[in-house]
Amino acid sequence: MNAPWVPSGSLKAGGKSLEYACFGPSPDEAATLVLLHEGLGCIALWREFPQALAEATGLGVFVYSRAGYGQSDPADLPRPLNYMTLEATEVLGEVLDAVAIKSAVLVGHSDGATIAAIYAGSVPDYRVRAIALMAPHFFTEDMGLAEIAKAKIAYETGDLRAGLAKYHKNPDNAFRGWNDAWLHPDFKDWNVADVIDHLRIPTLAIQGQSDQYGTLAQIEEIETRAYSPVETLILEKCRHAPFLDQPVVVTNAIADFCTRLFALENAGSVP
Repeated sequence: MNAPWVPSGSLKAGGKSLEYACFGPSPDEAATLVLLHEGLGCIALWREFPQALAEATGLGVFVYSRAGYGQSDPADLPRPLNYMTLEATEVLGEVLDAVAIKSAVLVGHSDGATIAAIYAGSVPDYRVRAIALMAPHFFTEDMGLAEIAKAKIAYETGDLRAGLAKYHKNPDNAFRGWNDAWLHPDFKDWNVADVIDHLRIPTLAIQGQSDQYGTLAQIEEIETRAYSPVETLILEKCRHAPFLDQPVVVTNAIADFCTRLFALENAGSVP
Protein backbone atom coordinates (compact mmCIF):
# COMPACT_ATOMS: atom_id res chain seq x y z
CA MET A 1 0.00 0.00 0.00
CA ASN A 2 1.37 3.40 -0.95
CA ALA A 3 1.95 6.06 1.66
CA PRO A 4 -0.47 8.97 1.15
CA TRP A 5 0.75 12.36 -0.08
CA VAL A 6 0.02 14.22 3.16
CA PRO A 7 1.86 16.95 5.10
CA SER A 8 3.37 14.32 7.42
CA GLY A 9 3.23 10.59 7.92
CA SER A 10 5.29 7.42 8.17
CA LEU A 11 6.20 4.66 5.75
CA LYS A 12 8.02 1.34 5.89
CA ALA A 13 11.31 0.87 4.07
CA GLY A 14 14.39 -1.20 4.83
CA GLY A 15 12.44 -2.89 7.62
CA LYS A 16 12.07 0.41 9.49
CA SER A 17 9.32 2.94 10.08
CA LEU A 18 10.45 6.28 8.62
CA GLU A 19 8.87 9.69 9.11
CA TYR A 20 8.18 11.74 6.01
CA ALA A 21 6.70 15.06 4.93
CA CYS A 22 5.27 16.32 1.64
CA PHE A 23 5.07 19.77 0.08
CA GLY A 24 3.45 20.96 -3.12
CA PRO A 25 1.74 18.83 -5.77
CA SER A 26 1.56 15.04 -5.57
CA PRO A 27 3.49 12.67 -7.87
CA ASP A 28 0.33 12.33 -9.98
CA GLU A 29 0.39 16.07 -10.66
CA ALA A 30 4.07 16.95 -11.08
CA ALA A 31 7.61 15.66 -10.78
CA THR A 32 8.99 15.29 -7.26
CA LEU A 33 12.14 16.60 -5.60
CA VAL A 34 13.28 13.95 -3.11
CA LEU A 35 15.41 15.45 -0.33
CA LEU A 36 18.14 13.32 1.28
CA HIS A 37 19.57 14.80 4.47
CA GLU A 38 23.11 14.96 5.87
CA GLY A 39 24.73 12.61 8.38
CA LEU A 40 23.14 14.34 11.39
CA GLY A 41 20.07 15.68 9.61
CA CYS A 42 16.35 14.90 9.56
CA ILE A 43 13.14 16.44 8.25
CA ALA A 44 13.11 19.26 10.79
CA LEU A 45 16.69 20.28 10.09
CA TRP A 46 15.88 21.14 6.48
CA ARG A 47 14.00 24.07 8.06
CA GLU A 48 12.22 26.22 5.44
CA PHE A 49 14.08 24.77 2.47
CA PRO A 50 11.48 22.15 1.33
CA GLN A 51 8.63 24.66 1.28
CA ALA A 52 10.81 27.21 -0.51
CA LEU A 53 11.74 24.63 -3.17
CA ALA A 54 8.12 23.67 -3.71
CA GLU A 55 7.16 27.32 -4.19
CA ALA A 56 10.12 28.13 -6.46
CA THR A 57 9.77 25.07 -8.70
CA GLY A 58 6.05 24.30 -8.70
CA LEU A 59 7.09 20.68 -8.14
CA GLY A 60 6.33 18.34 -5.30
CA VAL A 61 8.92 18.00 -2.55
CA PHE A 62 9.23 14.80 -0.53
CA VAL A 63 11.40 14.67 2.59
CA TYR A 64 12.07 11.78 4.95
CA SER A 65 14.31 10.96 7.88
CA ARG A 66 16.48 7.89 7.43
CA ALA A 67 16.60 5.23 10.13
CA GLY A 68 18.32 6.60 13.21
CA TYR A 69 17.25 10.19 12.60
CA GLY A 70 14.42 12.49 13.58
CA GLN A 71 11.38 10.51 14.65
CA SER A 72 12.19 7.47 12.50
CA ASP A 73 13.05 4.08 13.97
CA PRO A 74 16.59 3.76 15.32
CA ALA A 75 19.31 2.37 13.07
CA ASP A 76 21.02 -0.92 13.81
CA LEU A 77 24.45 -0.11 15.24
CA PRO A 78 27.27 -0.24 14.57
CA ARG A 79 26.64 0.89 11.04
CA PRO A 80 28.66 -0.99 8.41
CA LEU A 81 31.27 1.21 6.79
CA ASN A 82 29.43 0.97 3.47
CA TYR A 83 26.23 2.27 5.07
CA MET A 84 25.70 4.94 2.42
CA THR A 85 25.88 2.36 -0.36
CA LEU A 86 23.44 0.12 1.51
CA GLU A 87 21.09 3.04 2.08
CA ALA A 88 21.12 3.77 -1.64
CA THR A 89 20.83 0.23 -2.96
CA GLU A 90 18.58 -1.37 -0.34
CA VAL A 91 16.36 1.38 1.10
CA LEU A 92 15.93 4.39 -1.20
CA GLY A 93 14.14 2.47 -3.93
CA GLU A 94 11.61 1.21 -1.38
CA VAL A 95 11.04 4.78 -0.24
CA LEU A 96 10.36 5.95 -3.80
CA ASP A 97 8.02 3.01 -4.32
CA ALA A 98 6.14 3.73 -1.09
CA VAL A 99 5.21 7.23 -2.22
CA ALA A 100 4.52 6.14 -5.83
CA ILE A 101 7.14 8.50 -7.24
CA LYS A 102 6.82 8.75 -11.02
CA SER A 103 9.48 11.30 -11.98
CA ALA A 104 12.08 12.61 -9.56
CA VAL A 105 15.15 14.71 -8.98
CA LEU A 106 17.19 13.53 -6.01
CA VAL A 107 18.41 16.51 -3.96
CA GLY A 108 21.01 15.44 -1.43
CA HIS A 109 23.16 17.16 1.17
CA SER A 110 26.47 15.68 2.45
CA ASP A 111 25.78 11.99 3.24
CA GLY A 112 22.47 12.43 1.44
CA ALA A 113 24.24 13.76 -1.65
CA THR A 114 26.51 10.75 -1.64
CA ILE A 115 23.52 8.42 -1.31
CA ALA A 116 21.83 10.20 -4.23
CA ALA A 117 24.94 9.80 -6.42
CA ILE A 118 25.33 6.14 -5.49
CA TYR A 119 21.69 5.47 -6.33
CA ALA A 120 21.93 7.26 -9.68
CA GLY A 121 25.18 5.48 -10.54
CA SER A 122 24.23 2.02 -9.28
CA VAL A 123 20.49 1.45 -9.58
CA PRO A 124 18.72 1.45 -12.97
CA ASP A 125 15.68 3.60 -12.15
CA TYR A 126 14.27 5.68 -14.99
CA ARG A 127 12.08 7.62 -12.58
CA VAL A 128 15.18 9.54 -11.45
CA ARG A 129 15.75 12.23 -14.06
CA ALA A 130 18.61 14.17 -12.44
CA ILE A 131 20.51 14.72 -9.20
CA ALA A 132 21.38 17.89 -7.30
CA LEU A 133 24.25 17.37 -4.88
CA MET A 134 25.15 19.79 -2.09
CA ALA A 135 28.54 19.18 -0.44
CA PRO A 136 28.84 15.56 -1.60
CA HIS A 137 31.71 13.36 -0.52
CA PHE A 138 33.11 10.49 -2.54
CA PHE A 139 36.29 9.88 -0.56
CA THR A 140 37.67 10.93 2.81
CA GLU A 141 39.89 13.96 3.32
CA ASP A 142 42.08 14.59 6.36
CA MET A 143 40.53 17.99 7.07
CA GLY A 144 37.04 16.53 7.06
CA LEU A 145 37.98 13.68 9.37
CA ALA A 146 39.56 16.20 11.73
CA GLU A 147 36.27 18.11 11.91
CA ILE A 148 34.37 14.91 12.59
CA ALA A 149 36.79 14.15 15.43
CA LYS A 150 36.03 17.61 16.84
CA ALA A 151 32.32 16.80 16.65
CA LYS A 152 32.90 13.75 18.84
CA ILE A 153 34.50 15.92 21.51
CA ALA A 154 31.65 18.43 21.25
CA TYR A 155 29.11 15.65 21.63
CA GLU A 156 30.79 14.06 24.63
CA THR A 157 31.85 17.20 26.50
CA GLY A 158 29.92 20.11 25.00
CA ASP A 159 26.35 20.99 24.08
CA LEU A 160 26.07 19.12 20.78
CA ARG A 161 24.11 16.24 22.31
CA ALA A 162 21.56 18.60 23.81
CA GLY A 163 21.23 20.37 20.47
CA LEU A 164 20.65 17.13 18.58
CA ALA A 165 18.13 15.94 21.17
CA LYS A 166 15.81 18.74 20.03
CA TYR A 167 15.46 17.05 16.64
CA HIS A 168 16.22 13.34 17.11
CA LYS A 169 14.26 11.12 19.46
CA ASN A 170 17.41 9.03 19.96
CA PRO A 171 20.37 11.43 19.62
CA ASP A 172 22.90 8.78 20.65
CA ASN A 173 21.75 6.51 17.83
CA ALA A 174 21.87 9.36 15.34
CA PHE A 175 25.30 10.59 16.36
CA ARG A 176 27.03 7.26 16.92
CA GLY A 177 25.73 5.81 13.69
CA TRP A 178 27.43 8.61 11.79
CA ASN A 179 30.45 9.50 13.90
CA ASP A 180 31.60 6.00 14.77
CA ALA A 181 31.59 4.96 11.11
CA TRP A 182 33.53 7.99 9.89
CA LEU A 183 36.12 7.72 12.67
CA HIS A 184 36.64 3.98 12.27
CA PRO A 185 40.29 3.41 11.29
CA ASP A 186 39.30 1.52 8.15
CA PHE A 187 37.05 4.33 6.93
CA LYS A 188 40.04 6.40 5.80
CA ASP A 189 40.16 4.14 2.74
CA TRP A 190 36.47 4.60 1.91
CA ASN A 191 35.97 5.71 -1.69
CA VAL A 192 32.84 5.50 -3.84
CA ALA A 193 33.95 7.81 -6.65
CA ASP A 194 33.54 5.01 -9.18
CA VAL A 195 29.77 5.58 -9.11
CA ILE A 196 30.40 8.85 -10.94
CA ASP A 197 31.61 6.86 -13.96
CA HIS A 198 28.14 5.35 -14.30
CA LEU A 199 26.04 8.51 -14.07
CA ARG A 200 23.86 8.95 -17.14
CA ILE A 201 21.64 11.82 -15.99
CA PRO A 202 22.32 15.54 -15.47
CA THR A 203 24.02 16.59 -12.25
CA LEU A 204 24.04 19.91 -10.40
CA ALA A 205 26.91 20.03 -7.88
CA ILE A 206 26.94 22.76 -5.22
CA GLN A 207 29.61 23.45 -2.63
CA GLY A 208 30.71 26.25 -0.35
CA GLN A 209 34.27 27.48 -0.69
CA SER A 210 34.59 27.38 3.10
CA ASP A 211 33.15 23.90 3.56
CA GLN A 212 34.79 22.54 6.70
CA TYR A 213 34.13 18.89 5.83
CA GLY A 214 35.37 18.70 2.27
CA THR A 215 37.35 20.53 -0.40
CA LEU A 216 36.53 21.33 -4.00
CA ALA A 217 38.34 18.11 -4.91
CA GLN A 218 34.98 16.39 -4.39
CA ILE A 219 33.36 18.57 -7.05
CA GLU A 220 36.35 18.25 -9.36
CA GLU A 221 35.97 14.48 -9.18
CA ILE A 222 32.47 14.79 -10.65
CA GLU A 223 33.59 17.19 -13.36
CA THR A 224 36.49 14.92 -14.33
CA ARG A 225 34.73 11.56 -14.31
CA ALA A 226 31.10 12.11 -15.30
CA TYR A 227 30.01 11.34 -18.86
CA SER A 228 26.65 13.04 -18.40
CA PRO A 229 26.12 16.83 -18.16
CA VAL A 230 27.48 18.46 -14.98
CA GLU A 231 26.79 21.98 -13.74
CA THR A 232 28.62 23.38 -10.73
CA LEU A 233 27.90 26.18 -8.31
CA ILE A 234 30.71 27.21 -5.97
CA LEU A 235 29.57 29.64 -3.31
CA GLU A 236 31.59 32.22 -1.43
CA LYS A 237 30.87 32.84 2.25
CA CYS A 238 29.41 29.36 2.48
CA ARG A 239 30.36 26.41 4.65
CA HIS A 240 29.00 22.86 4.67
CA ALA A 241 25.29 23.66 4.40
CA PRO A 242 24.67 25.72 1.25
CA PHE A 243 20.89 25.59 1.68
CA LEU A 244 21.28 27.36 5.04
CA ASP A 245 24.20 29.69 4.29
CA GLN A 246 22.96 30.77 0.83
CA PRO A 247 19.28 29.71 0.79
CA VAL A 248 18.02 32.06 -1.93
CA VAL A 249 20.90 31.36 -4.30
CA VAL A 250 20.65 27.60 -3.79
CA THR A 251 16.86 27.51 -4.13
CA ASN A 252 17.00 29.55 -7.34
CA ALA A 253 19.81 27.42 -8.76
CA ILE A 254 17.90 24.18 -8.19
CA ALA A 255 14.69 25.74 -9.54
CA ASP A 256 16.49 26.89 -12.70
CA PHE A 257 18.14 23.48 -13.10
CA CYS A 258 14.77 21.73 -12.84
CA THR A 259 13.03 24.18 -15.18
CA ARG A 260 15.58 23.56 -17.91
CA LEU A 261 15.63 19.81 -17.26
CA PHE A 262 11.89 19.32 -17.63
CA ALA A 263 11.62 21.79 -20.51
CA LEU A 264 14.10 19.64 -22.43
CA GLU A 265 12.31 16.49 -21.34
CA ASN A 266 8.94 17.82 -22.46
CA ALA A 267 10.52 18.79 -25.78
CA GLY A 268 11.78 15.24 -26.19
CA SER A 269 15.49 16.01 -25.78
CA VAL A 270 15.98 13.97 -22.61
CA PRO A 271 15.48 10.18 -22.70
